Order: sequence, then C-alpha cells, then structure tokens
Amino acid sequence: MIFVLMSLEIMLNAAGLAFIVAGAGWQQPEGQVMFLLVITLAAAEASVGLALLIQLHRRFKSLDIDAVSRMRG
Repeated sequence: MIFVLMSLEIMLNAAGLAFIVAGAGWQQPEGQVMFLLVITLAAAEASVGLALLIQLHRRFKSLDIDAVSRMRG
C-alpha cells in the first residue's frame, strides 16, 4: 500500500512539473496555478494515506499491510 501511495506522489509531482514547464514555455501563469492545485491534491492524498495507516495501527496494533483485508465493515 505504501508503494502505491509513493507512486501516486511521484506521478503527481511529474504532472505538476509538466504544468510548470508548459506554463513557462508559453509564458502563461496558469501552469503555476495548476501546480498549486496538484500540490493540494497530493497533500489530500497523503493525509488519506496517513489516516489509513493510523486506522490500521489502532485496530490491529501492527502496520502489516495484509491486515487491510480484514478491515471490512
């Protein structure tokens, strides 16, 4: 699970970098605005991932990813 979240972070950073480069190439400020939106999305994704890990630790007193399958209901 942690590798999936890390991969999402890397992809969001790459998308943000693409917005910055495109905005600089076309000399438009919209690339920076989109980058701020991408960073906001990445922060929300990181907080959801942290909340999942905290919930996993509270319920099972472990950070074993296989325990996620037991988190139904």
